[in-house]
Amino acid sequence: MPAVEVLDSTIYYEQAPGGTRFVFLHGNPASSHMWREILPTLGGFAPDLIGMGRSGKPEIDYTFADHARYLDAWFDALELDDVVLVGHDWGGVLAFDWAARHPERVRAVAFFETIVRPLSWSELGEGPRQRSEAMRSSKGEELVLDTNFFIETAYTGGVLHPLDTEQLAPYLRPYPTRESRKPVLHWARSIPLDGDPVDVTEAVTAYDEWLAASPQIPKLLLTFDTSPTLLITPETAAWCTENIAALTVEHIGPAGHHATEDQPGAIADAIARWCP
Repeated sequence: MPAVEVLDSTIYYEQAPGGTRFVFLHGNPASSHMWREILPTLGGFAPDLIGMGRSGKPEIDYTFADHARYLDAWFDALELDDVVLVGHDWGGVLAFDWAARHPERVRAVAFFETIVRPLSWSELGEGPRQRSEAMRSSKGEELVLDTNFFIETAYTGGVLHPLDTEQLAPYLRPYPTRESRKPVLHWARSIPLDGDPVDVTEAVTAYDEWLAASPQIPKLLLTFDTSPTLLITPETAAWCTENIAALTVEHIGPAGHHATEDQPGAIADAIARWCP
């Protein structure tokens, strides 16, 4: 599949034929591989974020701003307009951010298991809080840079149906070295908690204003249940209903945070039914 030159590197992307310009954005520690059962059904584009999957790995800090900058260049290189964005995890954050800055190029936005508003430490349960604390300490370097712990547990504990060794291989392949895992660690440390990091908190606050004031752009929230790893709880879904304009909510059923591993067909069907 193709790769396109962006800035000082390359962005790899999967593409499938379809009438609607869907753009599927993955999160951490995923790649376009997560959309493998959805992209052929709906068509569109699924890039690997810079430093992740099969995209280039330039010597940058892999901040949120870096990811947004390279993704902007990818959209421009492919001259993508009138797109339906579909975002998961940090892909949802990037989708919201891009839409808020380019509303004239967006037809609609679908999202699930992503960050819809700044969070506080007090909102986290004991497990997520301990994990976030570990990621932000020197322990995070050991767990993410020195081992495959973070990636492996994402697809054994963050799903209802743990992936076996063969299924894990495509997710592990892009990260054979300590240096190659740098984007994974930075993402893990970037969840906006009590205003830290400042840049991510500001970006989320800005797109929250856009989400509330954009009734002309339909939005779809997919929700799930039965997993302790879910990011969008019933309380968060209720917040979305109250604060996001032109929002449709569809409950899919059982899945973990990395829901495309548990419910790819149901996710594709829900997006197809809703797509304006």
